[in-house]
Amino acid sequence: MYPKKTHWTVEITPELHGREVVVAGWVWELRDLGKIKFLVLRDREGFVQITLKAGKTPDQIFKTFSELGREDVVVVRGVVEASKIAKRGVEIFPLELWVLNKAKPLPLDIWSETADLATRLRWRSVDLKRPRNLAVFSLASRILKEMRNALDEERFVEVFTPKIIVTSTEGGAELFPVLYFERVAYLSQSPQLYKEQLTASLERVFEIGPAYRAEKHNTDYHLNEFISVDAEAAFMDYNDIMNILEKMMRRIVAVVSEEGGKLAEVGITPAVTELQKIPRVEYDEAIDKLRQLGYAVNWGDDLSVEMQKALMKFYGPVYFIVNFPAMLRPFYTKRREGDRSESYDLIINGIEIASGATRIHRRDELEEEMKRRGLDPRLFESHLAIFDYGMPPHAGFGLGFNRLVAALLNLDNVRHATLYPRDRYRVEP
Repeated sequence: MYPKKTHWTVEITPELHGREVVVAGWVWELRDLGKIKFLVLRDREGFVQITLKAGKTPDQIFKTFSELGREDVVVVRGVVEASKIAKRGVEIFPLELWVLNKAKPLPLDIWSETADLATRLRWRSVDLKRPRNLAVFSLASRILKEMRNALDEERFVEVFTPKIIVTSTEGGAELFPVLYFERVAYLSQSPQLYKEQLTASLERVFEIGPAYRAEKHNTDYHLNEFISVDAEAAFMDYNDIMNILEKMMRRIVAVVSEEGGKLAEVGITPAVTELQKIPRVEYDEAIDKLRQLGYAVNWGDDLSVEMQKALMKFYGPVYFIVNFPAMLRPFYTKRREGDRSESYDLIINGIEIASGATRIHRRDELEEEMKRRGLDPRLFESHLAIFDYGMPPHAGFGLGFNRLVAALLNLDNVRHATLYPRDRYRVEP
């Protein structure tokens, strides 16, 4: 039997000098200098040096050391010593060492960045051992917690809506069909209609969960399965929701900045480390700026990633674009004067991270908008019926979590911010 882990590697500091501890993890590096040997142990939080010294370390541990290989799973009980030589100013002299599992030679090199992305994704569980990935996904977890806390403070209720649906949420987006007993159903591409309905009871709701889009993209920032963060609030408009998003983003950027040192160690330079007021740029103004830069863009065109990156010259790495042409937005988006809508996109590092709007809350207006888009209101009757029983004015957003992490950390592909990506060509591992 082996003892339970008492400390993470990051908790082994010079202040623990003379204390007995138990650490557990994987063999990252082995160095044999004869009468002194070093084992660098890795866990999720980092590394710690285990030092074997002739005359001080039990002979059995020396014997076990000679049989170790990289990525073997080990538990070490030992005494902490402060050190002026060890990299982190501290090391552990082992009293006992247990090998819990041996590792075969790895199918890719996790000690360097030499493997191409396709190979790394094919062996994703192995690739996730890489310190850079550990930093990305540990920070992603902190960001999720910060988002939940921000919405909780605004008195939003977390909900979970069905992912098997009978009709399109957004009227035209491609869907993945599912054989559901004796009928065909579809995987949901958004909880949009459900969260709108829930504003008539719970008022403020949010959901963090998977969404599915059967779009035949093959870009660095599209996935066919992704984590979506959705929120909807009664008695709010799009400006209120942008205010909430802005507060949330300030909290998230503060967390990223706090982790700056750890990110630098693994070669990550965040795109944003400080955030004050987020500019709100009129769509019309964005079009004018792009024309000044030489882009052939017309009013009513959607903006490309290249264009959104170009606009950073004027507005910085984080900005909203507001008041899009109504026909660029989904059917449930509230119109304002002319052909514009009460809508917005949140852009970070040139990538659209979130979209949102004030929604139409009157049934007759919503049916009219559906017909204008060539949609049959009868197909949405179960949704429209809710509007007969006291639907409040409401607004919300949908945010792509994987994109958010990739954009904030300046990663060149959203797959780097996704544990097991699902795209047009990848359904395993």
